[in-house]
Amino acid sequence: MTSRNHTVVAYFQFLPFSSIPGIQGSLFCLVLLMYLSALVGNILIIVITRVDAALHSPMYFFLKNLSFLEIGYTTSTIPQMLVNFLTKRKGISFLGCATQMYAFSLLGITECCLLAAMAYDRYMAICHPLRYTTVMSWNMCFLLSAVSWLTGVLLALGQTTFIFTLPYCGPNRINHFFCDLLPLLKLACVDTFKNEIAIYIIAVLFITVPFLLIVTSYVQILHTIFKMPSAGGKRKTFSTCCSHLVVVTLFYGSGIVTYLRPKAFYSSSSNKLLSLSYTLMSPMMNPLIYSLRNKEVKQALKKLRAKNINT
Repeated sequence: MTSRNHTVVAYFQFLPFSSIPGIQGSLFCLVLLMYLSALVGNILIIVITRVDAALHSPMYFFLKNLSFLEIGYTTSTIPQMLVNFLTKRKGISFLGCATQMYAFSLLGITECCLLAAMAYDRYMAICHPLRYTTVMSWNMCFLLSAVSWLTGVLLALGQTTFIFTLPYCGPNRINHFFCDLLPLLKLACVDTFKNEIAIYIIAVLFITVPFLLIVTSYVQILHTIFKMPSAGGKRKTFSTCCSHLVVVTLFYGSGIVTYLRPKAFYSSSSNKLLSLSYTLMSPMMNPLIYSLRNKEVKQALKKLRAKNINT
């Protein structure tokens, strides 16, 4: 009986994003516009940090990596959501669902680690400027990036395997817009307590711990900023870090509430909105925040525009 149950569900069906009739078309247009904005903005960040020599520094190396992650992160979930808005058969195959979860988990965990690396870069630049070029060498930048990616690859593989070896014997309707961990566990026909504990541990280690490290680094950064004698220096340094703080708040805030809140407070509708925040809002806001609050990026954009006009 158990072995038969493992092969019953070959297809998962997504429930509508909203129960309000007639709103699917408007939601499709809104999500499509946000998705295209995220793609264009992050591609632009990658291009300017690559072609402008003034942006060839560790800070922009990590920013380029972040933009690449954001493109993959949002693309792993949003196109499926857009298709579901337009079709009656809102679903995905068992293998497709596993692939989507793996990609989403890999990129999400990698981004958690990368944001912590970015905070460490800013900490060294502001609190220990004399040691910055020695510590944050290109070898160190590549190492931090590689460790972030390797952590994401290995954890996502283990987590996806752990969940998709569970028996799914019906129902097969996921109350979400993509194959997320918690909504999918609800469909398993066995006790998933161990899986939930594993998800909780991973969330604590790779969401909460990096977030606390980032907060600690910025406490030190703020302490250093307040000791600066020049008001202009304080303003410039704080502006440089402000963009990173906004990205961190958007990403970690919604992630912590989604995966670490007690089950008694779990709500499918609020979970969809929170998921939309870190799968679409954060990738869309990332290039806007960095370009609008960063003089070097704005100057690079002006040079790129002038170069295109002249050619």
